[in-house]
Amino acid sequence: MAAKKSTAVTSASGATLRDSFDKELFKRSVLYNIKTLYRKTLEEASPQQVFQAVSYAIKDQVVDMWLETQKQYEKKDPKTVYYLSMEFLMGRALGNMMINMKAYKDVKAALEELGLDIDAIEDEEPDAALGNGGLGRLAACFLDSLASLGYPAYGCGIRYRYGMFKQQIRDGYQVEVPDNWLENGNPFELRRPEYAKEIKFGGYVNVRVDENGRNNYFQEGYQSVKAIPYDMPIVGYGNSIVNTLRIWDAEPVDVFRLDSFDKGDYQKAVEQENLARNIVEVLYPNDNHYAGKELRLKQQYFFISASVQEAVAKFMRTHDDIRKFHEKVTFQLNDTHPTVAIPELMRILMDEYYLTWDEAWEVTTKTCAYTNHTIMAEALEKWPIELFSRLLPRIYQIVEEINRRFVLEIERKYPGNQEKVRKMAIIYDGQVKMAHLAICAGYSVNGVARLHTEILKTQELKDFYELFPEKFNNKTNGITQRRFLLHANPLLADWVTAHIGDDWITDLSKIKKLKVYADDEKAQQEFMNIKYQNKVRLAKYIKEHNGIEVDPRSIFDVQVKRLHEYKRQLLNILNVMYLYNELKDHPDMDFYPRTFIFGAKAAAGYRNAKLTIKLINSVAEVINNDASINGKIKVVFIEDYKVSNAEIIFAASDISEQISTASKEASGTGNMKFMLNGALTLGTMDGANVEIVEEVGAENAFIFGLSSEEVINYENHGGYDPMEIFNNDQDVRRVLMQLINGTYSQDTELFKSLYNSLLNTLETSKADTYFILKDFRSYAEARNKAVEAYKDEKGWARSAILNVACSGKFSSDRTIEEYVKDIWHLDKVKIRK
Repeated sequence: MAAKKSTAVTSASGATLRDSFDKELFKRSVLYNIKTLYRKTLEEASPQQVFQAVSYAIKDQVVDMWLETQKQYEKKDPKTVYYLSMEFLMGRALGNMMINMKAYKDVKAALEELGLDIDAIEDEEPDAALGNGGLGRLAACFLDSLASLGYPAYGCGIRYRYGMFKQQIRDGYQVEVPDNWLENGNPFELRRPEYAKEIKFGGYVNVRVDENGRNNYFQEGYQSVKAIPYDMPIVGYGNSIVNTLRIWDAEPVDVFRLDSFDKGDYQKAVEQENLARNIVEVLYPNDNHYAGKELRLKQQYFFISASVQEAVAKFMRTHDDIRKFHEKVTFQLNDTHPTVAIPELMRILMDEYYLTWDEAWEVTTKTCAYTNHTIMAEALEKWPIELFSRLLPRIYQIVEEINRRFVLEIERKYPGNQEKVRKMAIIYDGQVKMAHLAICAGYSVNGVARLHTEILKTQELKDFYELFPEKFNNKTNGITQRRFLLHANPLLADWVTAHIGDDWITDLSKIKKLKVYADDEKAQQEFMNIKYQNKVRLAKYIKEHNGIEVDPRSIFDVQVKRLHEYKRQLLNILNVMYLYNELKDHPDMDFYPRTFIFGAKAAAGYRNAKLTIKLINSVAEVINNDASINGKIKVVFIEDYKVSNAEIIFAASDISEQISTASKEASGTGNMKFMLNGALTLGTMDGANVEIVEEVGAENAFIFGLSSEEVINYENHGGYDPMEIFNNDQDVRRVLMQLINGTYSQDTELFKSLYNSLLNTLETSKADTYFILKDFRSYAEARNKAVEAYKDEKGWARSAILNVACSGKFSSDRTIEEYVKDIWHLDKVKIRK
């Protein structure tokens, strides 16, 4: 299907908020908000109250644009994408809104006239606890790009009260505490009770035959909660477009049951309250027990049912034929979590609009598209049939019928081949397989980096690719340069604009014009000076939060990302232990000072990941307090890694650690944020690293380790024995023995499970699943090459500038345009003033 013709997104007058910014009106608005919200003067207001007052003043202007955007959408009736995601890792809203309204400098000046510091005000805003990892941050970047490019879109998710958790480090251990981000309220959200929806769980399905002989299905004996939407504005850059992030809160259907209190049955009276509260309390509840699995499935169905019900209702408010739903609506399933959208849309179409199965299937399979985010089998969700059918009885009936018809299709294509059925069926071995459902019913299946998509087609999803080759496509991930350069690194952003103009803000491909400055000595000096100032800023943050003095003239070698064994933070810290050994053995060796910076959250139930955090902090404790090495190595673990401190970290980094086991990382987007800010990649040929190296050239990165083909070959055919490396490499052996000999803990058993995971001394599972020892030497050599390159300041500056100049491909604007052209087929909308 050809892409529809698009038109540019600008207001007809070309006006933006910046053109019409009324400084005096804004100042009066801030003072008025302080008075009416808190009955205080500016001098009496707390920093948090000032933040709230400024946010409401900005929101006043945003709401005008929001109303106008919705008016235009209603008038033009464009096709809309609903981006369905368990996570939206939005970061702070205030600064991003001011940037995209092109009002940041004007607001800063107005606040200075009131005696207020814009940075201090921004620091009062908590990060919205609506996500955790790359999946959620990608969703946030996509929403920014959709609005900035002028495409109609809703993000749909859950309004978590406490997010995943706030990470505290106590005695080196990760401790999970509630992230009470809503404690002071969220000034940017709007509660929309008029769009509340009822969500049903449990009970049974009753079938009644109507006068036409048609079976009608009714869920009865169920428990239900009320889903209440809260809307947050997503402001496009300089185009007056404001899209919507709709996050659903849960409330009890009956707030108070007087009869239950009269009978003294307090528990019964609050059971609905508890059901509602539990659903929206935390992101990714621990699912290594049955109750956790049940809660996760409830969460998924809760926000999906509410979003799909409202999408259908919204369509029917202005249209009369539900069979044309797919012409105006597309659902993008961000990984497998939202896959229940498929049977839920079928349910609504058949049970509420009385479409036949074939009619409903036609609409559904033209509406739903699926993004796969992982090669890891553990993340391809599967639900026990008993749980799924008990919690979602009508949905399970529909999935069963989808599966029955799909198995018939497989058997027609591959007669007598039960192995194909086993590998591809949606329901098999007592489990409902959500990725299989998404591929069967989706009209598009995309990976998120070229290597990832190829591995899906040739390995993980090979059988599905053979059956549905036309569905598979690649959309390499991207990031929004507006947050991760324009807002996060204003010094570098201003420098880029001074050299090549500001077109890069809305078209990152234009940043390639910087290439001509890579060999310019003056530009190199300016660039390195900006990097130094950003390192001073991060060093100040580290001193304030960790109490550790780090030297901004040292190399900042950084690995910040979700903690998982395949991401190999363990390889990193083992190598730091090795370097420390070298320095202790040879105190007079030539050793360029280095600061190793980590930031990561581990899932609450993930033992080895949490133990890796403890190891990093134990190593830091020893090294940072060893006066004999004169501060040549410092190790820092940044607590509670999130978008707001990530912005400071990316801007200050010299080396970007992207060291996942080849073939395991789908894409990664942190690698792109580092690149955009002039850090050089030290990594494996995995995920989007492959494309980064293509863009910037292998001479401007440091690549090491097994290839994805080699890893897959070892996994399929064996031939790797980590014990052989342990026996033959004394440096590796020494480092591993230090895990269990008391070097970093008096408790010699503390890190035993990490030691065992690498050598499998217990012979309970495969040893060194992620090839840490296999890549150890190659990693050490690449790290050494990076240090040698850094010593050549001009050469390093040249490579760093080229990394920035070659980052154009990795904008989420480019990714979204590809989704629009190949999958969604949306039209851009102009806002006229």
